[in-house]
Amino acid sequence: MPAQDEDLLRSKNRAASRDYSATSLGVLLTVALVATVAFAAHGDGPAVGGDGFRTMLADAVARMHVAMDVPSSGDPDRDFARMMIPHHQGAIDMALVELRYGKDERLRRLAQEIIVDQQQEIALMHLALGDTLPRGTSAPTQVAPAADAHEEP
Repeated sequence: MPAQDEDLLRSKNRAASRDYSATSLGVLLTVALVATVAFAAHGDGPAVGGDGFRTMLADAVARMHVAMDVPSSGDPDRDFARMMIPHHQGAIDMALVELRYGKDERLRRLAQEIIVDQQQEIALMHLALGDTLPRGTSAPTQVAPAADAHEEP
């Protein structure tokens, strides 16, 4: 990829990482869940070319590295969270590849656990950054409302 294209991709990813909204986080979590089910149900056909596994894994790693390249804000906590969110998303993307191509049930179960755990940790980091979560999204630091509790719209 030419350096100019990489710079453009980095600048777009930086802008996107700053523009997380409650809606986009909800969409992201929903897409991850749907993709997990779709990949797991699809089986092991190649995605691209002769070795879909390697291609998909390499793409996930490349996206993660580009998205982790964030400028320093001077706030270590904020910078940590902003870099770890794409790192965790990269783990989710790689786990999805394992679910699509992997055969070892132990590793497939681990991949499922990675997806759930990393999504929860991403939600926690968004809260730490001051982002709001979509309504109905529980986070590790929030107590779920009682089943009989009345909630105003």
